[in-house]
Formats: sequence, structure tokens, C-alpha cells
Amino acid sequence: MAGIDDFLSARDFLLRHRTDRATAVRDFRWPVLEHFNWALDYFDRIAAGNERPALHIVNDDGGAFVASFATMSRRSHQVASFLRSQGIGRGDPILLMLGNVPALWEVMLAAIKLGAILIPSTTLLTRDDLLDRLTRGHVRLVIAATEETGKFANLPGAFGRIVVGEDAAGWTNYRAADQASADFRPEGPTPAGQPLLLYFTSGTTARAKLVMHTHQSYPVGHLSTLYWLGLQPGDVHLNISSPGWAKHAWSCFFTPWIAEATIFIHAFKRFNAKATLDVVARHGITSLCAPPTVWRMLVQEDLGSWRTRLTNLIGAGEPLNPEIIDEVKAAWGITIRDGYGQTETTMLVGNTPGMAVKPGSMGQGMPGYRVALLNLDGKEADEGEVCLALDPRPLGLMPGYADDPERTAGAMADGYYRTGDVARRDADGYLTFIGRSDDVFKASDYRISPFELESALIEHDAVAEAAVVPSPDPLRLAAPKAFVALTAGHPPTRDTALSIFAHVRRHLAPFKRVRRIEFAELPKTISGKIRRVELRRLEAERRGGKAYDPGRRYAQEYWEEDFVELRSGTGAEGG
Repeated sequence: MAGIDDFLSARDFLLRHRTDRATAVRDFRWPVLEHFNWALDYFDRIAAGNERPALHIVNDDGGAFVASFATMSRRSHQVASFLRSQGIGRGDPILLMLGNVPALWEVMLAAIKLGAILIPSTTLLTRDDLLDRLTRGHVRLVIAATEETGKFANLPGAFGRIVVGEDAAGWTNYRAADQASADFRPEGPTPAGQPLLLYFTSGTTARAKLVMHTHQSYPVGHLSTLYWLGLQPGDVHLNISSPGWAKHAWSCFFTPWIAEATIFIHAFKRFNAKATLDVVARHGITSLCAPPTVWRMLVQEDLGSWRTRLTNLIGAGEPLNPEIIDEVKAAWGITIRDGYGQTETTMLVGNTPGMAVKPGSMGQGMPGYRVALLNLDGKEADEGEVCLALDPRPLGLMPGYADDPERTAGAMADGYYRTGDVARRDADGYLTFIGRSDDVFKASDYRISPFELESALIEHDAVAEAAVVPSPDPLRLAAPKAFVALTAGHPPTRDTALSIFAHVRRHLAPFKRVRRIEFAELPKTISGKIRRVELRRLEAERRGGKAYDPGRRYAQEYWEEDFVELRSGTGAEGG
């Protein structure tokens, strides 16, 4: 069992050097694996006789589910036997569409044991999304919640159907797994490079990319995520994330169990900051990970009034504004640590335990990854595209896009994997996210990072969300324009626009100020990412070439130059 021993040795090395980043980065080596099945070789090993809680789910109504490591091991054996009885074996793709219910974790463990391929899918998918996944994913079995089964009615394909919850016509109920044998025997050793997960990433410019991960790239690759999260055995980790996305697998499945920590889930129907804070305090959560949207809602509460056992706070999904970090630290005395990764990888760059956190920075490269910033000439620079050196190839990087060898070859060209994101490195080696390479633009010959401008905008009380794109301008080439979604209670009026313009004049240098504002609902991908490309295209069509009309204003659109108050310095500050 050299594979499991090497895995445990690498894990224990990172746990020992949890706050010694220099040693961890210098001496960490990815385990060398030929055969490896994380659920059989690792999880079952640590679960043997282990009655500590592995999974703890609390619902809005106070109902709870708690299962030990030993229980999850036995139950997943049983579910694996049940899935085998349904004709599922090694290499068979399973589309999984479940909420935060126990069956989600049971099936994922069972599928790994079988050697099946998981296609995690959000419950937000439309019929067209599902058709794409069923077709390109060659799905053999769908496991879905009762309320989702209607989406599969009349969809083509010879796939089995298992329902979790109440019965549904034409579907086998998951309860049948209760009668299956817990004496599961695998087909044989699992090749470490065998496909395990297929993720359809929500593209902002085209149809979803089909990312493939293997039995080593995710279960083993998340050793880097373990180091970023800073989890230790016995921790109780709450990650606020919806099933179906890679982040859920990162922090609600693989990484906490790699650390032998408890996965805690608050299974709410609709997020409520006070309810979540009550859960954090009542259940002794020690580690909390949440996206910036959630952190912005949490800081609206009096955080200091909740007595918690928190020792570890994480921000994930997109860069977190420094102001939020400051507010949380003032209330709890803990610094939120940010990081950066992709569906195609595990954690690449992060602020790890013990590091000094620089406001706005996503940290430094993680153990096992050599991160380079490449300029347009392909040379290393202090600002450029975030890339991963492929010699040696990091274990947490996907093998490629499952159905697109040309895209894979393009992403892995010239000895580097190219993320498509742009960052800046300071003198201390800290990286700061600038934006997607196709989002950065020039205005008056200055490079403009949409994220930097958006960060300033959302500090204003009236701004819920913002997306900055270039608006064609014959003098500047482009003028930064913000499409803004407003918070409740703030009308899309001239006065609101004036207040926001005054705010950005105070907080941004003149060359990168927002010059135009339009109040609008922001287009998004199914995963909630703002589709700047759509707004950029809209603005180009409106004002590009002969269409440019300097006097025209669209509905709820305002230009900085139209406000005499700003020129005279009498504009309302607001925010």
C-alpha cells in the first residue's frame, strides 16, 4: 500500500508545517501514485473504529443528521453495492443533482469506491443544461432529489434514474440501498489516473467547459487546499457553498476529511445571516469558509455579539474587499484569509496560517505549485497571466478538458498551464488579482482592472453589485463604465448616480475613475459569475464606430461630465 502511505506522509508533513510556509513550499513533494482509491484506501482506513463525527447537517427547522466516520464508511459500502446492482461499475458516469442531504456524501464515497465517474450538478440547471451534460457526459445514471425529477422528463438517453426523497414515477427510490449488502468488494486496484470527476464549468464566453479530474488530481491534489484552509484533526468546518460546484467538493467533501475534521453543513433554504451566526455559535464551529457575498451580509450584523469558538476564517470564490476583512477582524480578532484556485486545479495561491495578510492580495503560491506571471511575450514579469509551470507537473492540475483536445493543448502550451487570469506581484512575492485577461482594458493608454474599480464601487452603501467594462470613447479609446445593481431602498436616480460618482472620485485615481454609470440587472452565468463579456458586447454595439453618439443617454444611464456639481466640488459624497 505504498500509495496510501505516501499520501499520508505528504498530508502529515503539511499538518506539521501548518504555519511554516517556507519549509512547506521548499520540501513538499506530491505523492507518487500508480493505484489509489481515496475512499477505499484512505477514508476506510481512518474510519475504522472511528466514532468521531464525520458529517453533521443541521436544517432550518432544527432537525439534524450526524454520522461518524465509521458509519459513513459502512453506509458507503452499502450504497456502492446498491449502485452495482443498478448496473453501475468502473468508468460509468453518474449525474448527481442533490442538495445538502446525507445521500450526497454517501453516493460520492460509494461512486469513488466503485470507480464510477461523478458529474456533480447544481439544482439550478435548466433543461438545456441537463441535455448538454447528459450528451457530452455520456451519463449512465441520474441520482436526483424528488423535486428535480421533472426536469428529466422526456430527455433523450438510456440512463437509469434513482430518486432521493419521495417516490417518482419511473424512478427507483434510493431507500432500496437500505437493503443492500455492506460487504462490498471492489473490482480491483484503481488506477490513479482513472477519471473520477467531470465538471461542467460555467463559461462566461461560450458553452460550459468539461473539466476532467482523476483519482489523484482531486483527492490527492487537495493537499494544497488542506494547507490553505489550515484545518486540523478535530476541527468543525462549515463551508457555505451549494452542491454541484467545485468549491463544494473542495471544502465540503475532500479537504475536511483529508484533515480528519468534521464537515458541518447548515442546510438552509434561503441564506439568513443571523440564523447562520446562531448555528456557528451553537454548534462550536471552529472554521468558517464563505464567499464574499456571504461575508458582506454577515458584517451587516453585530458580529461581536456572537460568542464563537472560531479560530479560522476563509474567503473564497472571488477576491474579498479589504474593508470586509477589517470589519471581521475588529469584531472577532481573526483575519479572513483569501485564496485563488480554479475548477481546473486545486488551491494555487493563498494566504496560509501564519502568513501576514496584505489587504487585497490573494497571497503566494501553494506547496506543490510553481506559479509564474507571464506577459504577452511569454516572459516572466511582475504583472501578467497567472500560469503554472508543468515541469514538474503539479498533481492537482486536471489532465485536460474531456471533450476538447484543442482547448487542452492551448491551455497547456509552451510548458505552462494558463489560467486566463491576470495578477500583479509585489516586492514581497504577494500576488494581487487584476481580472480575467479578456476583461482588462485600456483607457487613455492606462491599463484598467475591472475588479479594482468594482471593489471601490461596492464600498458605497447603494451598490449591491457592479460590473465595469470599456465604453467606446473617441478621445480616451474607452471610458470605464459601471453597470450597477442597487441595494434595497436606493432608487436608480440622478441623485444616487451623483453620490456614487462623488464616492469614486474620492477613492480612485483620476486615470481609473468610473466615468459612466448605468443602473441595471447584471447578467450572470448559472454559477453566479457576472457575464462582463455580455455587457462589453452591449456597450460596443451601442457606441462602437458610427453608432457613437456623445449626446445619447440610455435609460438609467449617467455620465460624470453631465454633473456640474462634480466639477464645482459640491457633489453629494454619500456612501
